[in-house]
Amino acid sequence: MAYPAKPNNKSRSQSAPRSEAGRSEENRSRPAKSNRAGSDKSAGSKGRDDRQGPARDLLQKPWKSAKPKANVHTSDKTEKPTANKPISAGLLKQQEQQESRVHGENACRVCFTERPEAVVKMYLQPEYAGRFADVMKYLAANKKAYHLVDAAELEKIAGSQHHGGVVLVVKKRENLNIASYLTLNRKHKKDCLLALDGVGNPHNLGAIARSCAHFGVSGILMTEPDLLQSGAAARTAEGGLEFVQGLSCESLPLALQLCKQAGYTLITTSSHAGKSLYQTTLPAKVVIVFGEEMDGVSQAVANNAEIALQIPGSGKVESLNVSVAASLILGEWYRQQQN
Repeated sequence: MAYPAKPNNKSRSQSAPRSEAGRSEENRSRPAKSNRAGSDKSAGSKGRDDRQGPARDLLQKPWKSAKPKANVHTSDKTEKPTANKPISAGLLKQQEQQESRVHGENACRVCFTERPEAVVKMYLQPEYAGRFADVMKYLAANKKAYHLVDAAELEKIAGSQHHGGVVLVVKKRENLNIASYLTLNRKHKKDCLLALDGVGNPHNLGAIARSCAHFGVSGILMTEPDLLQSGAAARTAEGGLEFVQGLSCESLPLALQLCKQAGYTLITTSSHAGKSLYQTTLPAKVVIVFGEEMDGVSQAVANNAEIALQIPGSGKVESLNVSVAASLILGEWYRQQQN
């Protein structure tokens, strides 16, 4: 009986490797299409990215930060751009100390005419816009702000209801030390200065500055000359503060001694004693000293005076307001120098 032949397992197992080897050989002989295609595609994309890099950067939105790539360490200490940092309270306070406010239409107009570069910003009521159109145009051209606000808002900004419809925020004028002033003006044969001893009311200061500007007074000497740069003083001065130099000193008696040594004659006023203003020859170089209305000049200051003046009158009132007295004496000094 014949049995079917057994399958030759050995032959089959030997042929399989040859088949696999053949296939491997065949695969090695074929071009790697998929890999080359992928490589070409990557190269093409990279080339396009290189060519379009600047354009792609311009299209990015700066307010959207790119997500960090995986496995890339990003430092938590990365600083934000300086422009995004808020202004510190200390720096803001320092800026405010270097600025002052000018109230009133005339004061603001003169300030802008004399110091346009010092204007930081402007607030005004809409009905004043036409009168300050040139200022608004200047501020816009120089990237500075102006705001149209109502009367209630302007009162908050000015800190007073007597704002006159417009407020300028300006850089403060620099005060000059009295010693520096005397050195700069040592050759002047004619000069008039005012020295204020304890006078601090802003309306009186503004009225005095207005008279000083009118009669050609060079400066006002005070231990706190920044008081001259308040909004109320500026409004009352009607622009006069732009023409009068604030002069600083630590001690008024010592400052007056320096003035005497520089050739100035010191003059004080008295409601009870002294020569009549209209019967006294006033020198060309003078420092006229005014004190607070209730107490007058201090004794230390009075001791330095060489001339004491009295403004004659009916005697029905004890004295005049300090700004009125200053105006009368300055007017007489100016008249005599013209003659």
